[in-house]
Amino acid sequence: MADAQDAGDQPLLVAENLSKNYGRLAACRDISFTLYPGEVLAIVGESGSGKTTLLQMLSAQLAPTSGRVSYRMRDGVLRDLNSLGEAERRFLFRTDWGYVHQDPAQGLRMAVSAGANVGERLMAVGWNHYGRIRDTASSWLERVEIDTARIDDAPRTYSGGMRQRLQIARNLVTEPRLVFMDEPTGGLDVSVQARLLDLMRNLVSELRLAAIVVTHDLAVARLLSHRVMVMKGGQVIETGLTDQVLDDPHEPYTQLLVSSILPP
Repeated sequence: MADAQDAGDQPLLVAENLSKNYGRLAACRDISFTLYPGEVLAIVGESGSGKTTLLQMLSAQLAPTSGRVSYRMRDGVLRDLNSLGEAERRFLFRTDWGYVHQDPAQGLRMAVSAGANVGERLMAVGWNHYGRIRDTASSWLERVEIDTARIDDAPRTYSGGMRQRLQIARNLVTEPRLVFMDEPTGGLDVSVQARLLDLMRNLVSELRLAAIVVTHDLAVARLLSHRVMVMKGGQVIETGLTDQVLDDPHEPYTQLLVSSILPP
């Protein structure tokens, strides 16, 4: 993907010297970066590299041991996420943010209908007209390639790929500015992964979403992201434009990842 940053853009999210310790174990160490509107950043690395811990700090689900994360609110003010009250954080997750889990069951209510899963997020931001909510939910099911005849079926009756597409619809229906994705294609068959990745790439581009994608799969990073950060042992060891990093990795660890995961 081409670089999304425009010269006049102000940063949407700023991470400054983020660290997270569990006793003597440093899960993340001194991580800093800036994310701009419409930009997709992939955080890649093997299991245990610290990437999910970092994502949880960036999404205000985990307080850092040191450092801070700042987010530009809709009024243009850059706010330290640790300074926000619980109600403000919940509001961000209902409006400005989405979070796509690897396991869709964590991001969906499995016992209620697909339409209700999408509609709940609309009601959380003040929608109250049933017909309008149902029409919008139906439209989003179409956008994520789910048959609208399944709108009243519960996600537990869906396949894994359909559940993931429904989770994406639930997250994007309120037009967030930033979406966090934690291994969004993990556990899916290769053919299902390809279809889902194509859908996500098109929606991210169409809606000009900023996104932070955690993945161990460099093919996912190449398809979705503008920039890549490679993590090892809780540290960022290499970062840059996606094609540059994946086509000409400088660090031996990145070279190993590329040679073992991407075809020559």
